[in-house]
Amino acid sequence: MARTRGELRIIIAGLGNILLQDDGVGVHAVWELMKAPPHYAQPLDIGCAVFDALYYMERADRVLVIDAMQAGGEPGDIYHCHIDQITNEGVKASLHELGLVTVLNFLPVHQRPLVYVLGVEPEAIGFGLELSTSVAAVLPRVVQMAIDITAEWSKEEA
Repeated sequence: MARTRGELRIIIAGLGNILLQDDGVGVHAVWELMKAPPHYAQPLDIGCAVFDALYYMERADRVLVIDAMQAGGEPGDIYHCHIDQITNEGVKASLHELGLVTVLNFLPVHQRPLVYVLGVEPEAIGFGLELSTSVAAVLPRVVQMAIDITAEWSKEEA
């Protein structure tokens, strides 16, 4: 990811296991974003390889993580929060939260990006390649929210 002076480096990271239905919602969202990636952000298919994302995390200013998130809502509910709200308050629980937090702890504090999570309440976490009906129905909205959030971030630096 090349950076010019004054340019904000933004990553949209899709987390999850596509073999476990709704657990892969983050990857499915990033695949949609890769069809027409925004010029101001880099979509990345991280999947379950959270430690492999360290290379990108240390070069980013902001990261929007898309992942399945069990927070007690209805299947297909969408959540948006700073990662500290997950780890410190324990209100929401991303299915890959521990791996992501561990990876971020490998970075010196001054090198850590701001990380926000766009989570989707899963309906089904079982063997299968397809998203559940509830989660598939909100996937276009999740993709649009990722575009809107990161577009707003890109304007902050301009």
